[in-house]
Amino acid sequence: MRITAIKTHLLEHPLEQPFESSAMRFDVRRHLLVEIRCDNGLVGWGECLGNAQINAGIVAAMTPLLLGRSALDIEPIWLELYNQFRDQGQRGATINAISGIDIALWDLSGKYYQVPVSQLMGGAFRTSVPAYATGGFRQVGQDRISSLKREVQGFVDAGFGAIKIKIGFGIALDIESIAAVRELIGPDIKLMIDANHGYDAVAASRIIQLAQGYGIDWFEEPVVPEALSSYRRLRSLNSIPIAGGETWHTRWGIAEALREEAVDILQPDVAGVGGLSEARRLLTLCDIYGVRCVPHIWGTDVALAAGLHFHAILPPAPPAFEAECALLEFDQSSNPMRDCLLVNPIRLESGRVRIPDGPGLGIEINLDALERFSAKS
Repeated sequence: MRITAIKTHLLEHPLEQPFESSAMRFDVRRHLLVEIRCDNGLVGWGECLGNAQINAGIVAAMTPLLLGRSALDIEPIWLELYNQFRDQGQRGATINAISGIDIALWDLSGKYYQVPVSQLMGGAFRTSVPAYATGGFRQVGQDRISSLKREVQGFVDAGFGAIKIKIGFGIALDIESIAAVRELIGPDIKLMIDANHGYDAVAASRIIQLAQGYGIDWFEEPVVPEALSSYRRLRSLNSIPIAGGETWHTRWGIAEALREEAVDILQPDVAGVGGLSEARRLLTLCDIYGVRCVPHIWGTDVALAAGLHFHAILPPAPPAFEAECALLEFDQSSNPMRDCLLVNPIRLESGRVRIPDGPGLGIEINLDALERFSAKS
């Protein structure tokens, strides 16, 4: 099964209602899919986290190294791409590009052997996972508290048993937001907060102090990802579990953070950490350093499907009958590509999401939707 073509699909859709995290404004949703075709007619799909235009250029630069190779040589291909592009970056866009290629190769291998990716990766511990809604961004031009409450009520009505909201808009407003959401959802629905590294350690410490009475399951990316000493300082407060890791790429970046005891909960994203190949290696590090692995997911249903297969192989930790299953991040912010890019979209059912059990990633791309969302310039 030889690789004959690699194509990137830059997808975009302008948003009627822009929204913001602590430091980014979203007027358009953009995502990059990677399509790999082989001489036996099989097609594999992957997705890259991060800036879609930059990722597309790097995938194009990597393509000559892949043409004519066996698509089953996943490990040799990963290492060659990493070694050949090491000087262009051991983290960031280079690894995002490798991630999309790697996911597509796993999809192809699963289709070749007619088994799900999770089976190829060692076998699934579960067939479905409980999901949490990611949302609560600041809606541009709308009152923060009232718009947040409307959105969160929708998550509750949809059956989510856990919700993550965005903060980083000022300490007073953040605490008001947290209090309003907790009052709305009651004590039984889990609540997490994500600052998208919008604070320094002093402000983040204040957030922890003021928010600890609201039953927060974790505080995600309180400070910039480079500030490992600040992460460690916040974790040492032992008040709210500290989470992060979506931008700590590869085993080397993750290992550095874990050696620094930066987080209680590690959040690698398979579309950015180095693909499914690298994500699987991280499970050993989580075991050694005693941290929970709760993967980060952001993008289309292709990234979601890849993330679900990673969830499938997460071992129970600890190996106990009542060990908690890691929550699946199910982005609920505005993104029509998430809802119609697949022939059979991934759905929430009774608070859980089923792991696709077809060959490869177990998904089929809706080619009409792919064309509809393709960037025209």
